[in-house]
Amino acid sequence: MRRSILSSLRAHVGRLVAACLAIVLGVGFGSLAMIVHSSASHGVDETIGAQYKGVDAVVYPNQASISPADIANVQKLPQAASVVTLTTAYIQVSYPDLVRPTTLPIDALYDTTRIAGLGTSSGRLPTTTNEIALPARAAAKHKVTVGQTLRISSYEDKSWNVTVVGLLDDSKYVGTASAVATPAAVKMFEPGAFVRGIAIAAKPGVTQQQLADAAGPVVSKGLETFTGTGFIEHEVKSYTNGIDVLGGVFGMFAVIALFVACLVIGNTFTIVIAQRTREMALLRCVGASRRQVFSSVIAEASVVGVIASTVGVVFGVALSALGLALSREFDWGIPPVPLHLDLSSVFLPLLLGTVATLIAAVVPARRATKVAPLAALRPEAAPAAASKAGVLRLIVGFLLLLGGGLLLASGAATHQVLVGVAGGAISFLGILAVGSLLVPALIRVIGALPARSGGVPARIAVANAVRNPKRTAATTSALLIGVTLISLTCVGIASVRKTFDVSMDGQYPVDLMVTTYKEKMPANAEQQLRNIKGITQVVPVSQVLVKSGGQEVQVTGIDPAKAGSVIHNPEAAAKLKPGTALLDRSTMIMLKLENGSPLTIVSGQHKLTVTAQQATGLDPITVSSSDLAKLAPTAPLTGFWLASDPKADGSDVLDAVDQSLPTVKDLSVTGGLAERTSYTKVFDVLLIVGVGLLGVSVLIALVGVGNTLSLSVLERTRENALLRAMGLSRRQLRRMLAVESLLMALVAAGLGIVLGLVYGWTGTSALMGGQTVDGGVEYAVPGTLLIIIAAVAAVAGLLASVLPARRAAKVAPAGALATE
Repeated sequence: MRRSILSSLRAHVGRLVAACLAIVLGVGFGSLAMIVHSSASHGVDETIGAQYKGVDAVVYPNQASISPADIANVQKLPQAASVVTLTTAYIQVSYPDLVRPTTLPIDALYDTTRIAGLGTSSGRLPTTTNEIALPARAAAKHKVTVGQTLRISSYEDKSWNVTVVGLLDDSKYVGTASAVATPAAVKMFEPGAFVRGIAIAAKPGVTQQQLADAAGPVVSKGLETFTGTGFIEHEVKSYTNGIDVLGGVFGMFAVIALFVACLVIGNTFTIVIAQRTREMALLRCVGASRRQVFSSVIAEASVVGVIASTVGVVFGVALSALGLALSREFDWGIPPVPLHLDLSSVFLPLLLGTVATLIAAVVPARRATKVAPLAALRPEAAPAAASKAGVLRLIVGFLLLLGGGLLLASGAATHQVLVGVAGGAISFLGILAVGSLLVPALIRVIGALPARSGGVPARIAVANAVRNPKRTAATTSALLIGVTLISLTCVGIASVRKTFDVSMDGQYPVDLMVTTYKEKMPANAEQQLRNIKGITQVVPVSQVLVKSGGQEVQVTGIDPAKAGSVIHNPEAAAKLKPGTALLDRSTMIMLKLENGSPLTIVSGQHKLTVTAQQATGLDPITVSSSDLAKLAPTAPLTGFWLASDPKADGSDVLDAVDQSLPTVKDLSVTGGLAERTSYTKVFDVLLIVGVGLLGVSVLIALVGVGNTLSLSVLERTRENALLRAMGLSRRQLRRMLAVESLLMALVAAGLGIVLGLVYGWTGTSALMGGQTVDGGVEYAVPGTLLIIIAAVAAVAGLLASVLPARRAAKVAPAGALATE
């Protein structure tokens, strides 16, 4: 039997190539996901561990601050060999490339004999109060060199000139490193500098737990005590939560890729077994039992699974190494992460790939045992193509579709994500179950036009596509999964983004508010701001501090005719008119007002009575410029409200505005653009990652489409030869197969996009319905992306038909008929 298995593998290796490719892609992708996640987590573990090398216990401020008494008590511990106070001062530094100072954290140097600290990549550590050492990355960004003098200042307006005597090696530092100075310098810069922790090294023979247990009782309540290992785990968790989430996303898509690979593998083995009916019957004739036939098919699947999975793991390791090498080559703002291979990231994908192949081959193997020995004595014919779905399967499919639809609607209505996910999964299983009925029907509908206008090849293509409903449904299902998930991702992200936009318009209605309180705005300030790339509107505002209700409140005046161009909340912009004041919620509560209440504002000898209306995200009190002129005729121009181009890079716009108006020393830049930019980047990354990862499943599915067509060509050799003998040209034969492939791809694309819209909208409702202030959810249709998805699926379907069509066109009619 072993010889038979090996001979069979050698004889049918060409037919198994597609199955092998599906396994390689699925396993390789899963291996890539696990290796990248493992390497990232291991890299963070190593770098954070190096930062706290020698630390055996840490006292950490949780609900209270660390006091001098706490530090003194810890220093008296007999179990402690070294106690280091981790102190940080936050000061303003004037870099030569910036027009205004920016915040710089400075850590106090400490004894590194027992507890590790950052070393220098060039220069030396500070020794006097007028010296500092900068992190190398910050120095490179602002083009600061050793020996250069910088001006620093405290928030109490005290200033010092300091010399940069060294650059700290922060190449492997996780997060943003601080500058360092002597303890005396830090105390001089900020007498009440923040104590972020007490690091303790234990004496020989004292365990970390013993040291932590000893330190806990001597410090104030509200301070948390960790062992050295426990604190590293605490820090790692704060950095790896995002990595863990990303790992979960990668893992989910890896499972999807393997599932699609299973569909392709199962379809491949089904067709291969069908084509080997006579071979199986001959084995039965020479004495092979049903069990031996079953075992031979499973053995073939095992060999294919192990070899292809091994190649997939190697492929995944190679891609992981390449990706991590690129991350080290280009500055992506993350520490260098070395390739880290563990047993789970290598052997788990190998095991899953092999098991998935075996599972996919079980049903075809059982079918092989049902081949009767007498089949070997009958004339060889093409495998039967007709296959009708069982009534039971259809009933179960419709029940799943109905039950899943109800759960999906319930999840969207009650904002229960898990219920919605369950409903989506169950309803999709229902779609797959009724696929043998649904897909051929859709192919007939879509194929009506080419069948009418495409001539004989198109009509034959439509007939061939629906000839074997079960196989066509299985082939289309693999592509359907990928298209549905990509469409779901695009629709979901677009809808969530639109929902966030509307919510942000309510919470942060103005992109940027540029103000100054101690200086006058330069005469050309408005034009300078208009010249910034990405700024679309600039509206001047005036501000004054007034008394209202016994409280001092800031009042902002803006021209109502121009306010709508910078206030993204149309409702709030419409309320802003003479006689009405917009108040934020905290001011409404402080002044004990409600919507529609009269509000009297007094400024010196002037008094103004207006109607109060609540508006979130604006200044404490916002009135029309004409009302402000009545209240404070000499109110100065103090700033501008800006609107930005949604297509512009928000970070670049923020940096440009922050560094604008160089003659203004104290410029405040606030607004919702920073928030918008942060979540927009998250959505962009999710979209790119999601579409890229799901594209792998589509690639595997297209391999299945090409495989089905290739095997179809082999089993219809006689039929195709007869068509050629009757006058069908090679070109018409290729067109016939192209139309057949295109029909399957279009059905998968169309059905997948419809399902993606339904799942994306209901998923957005389930996820976001309970998150917005008013419970409202916005639905979006990313038309361009959906059209691109459909076009890519169609083109890919055509490409999948190229090789099978060439193979079919090369067969001579007479030769094919003679061999049958």
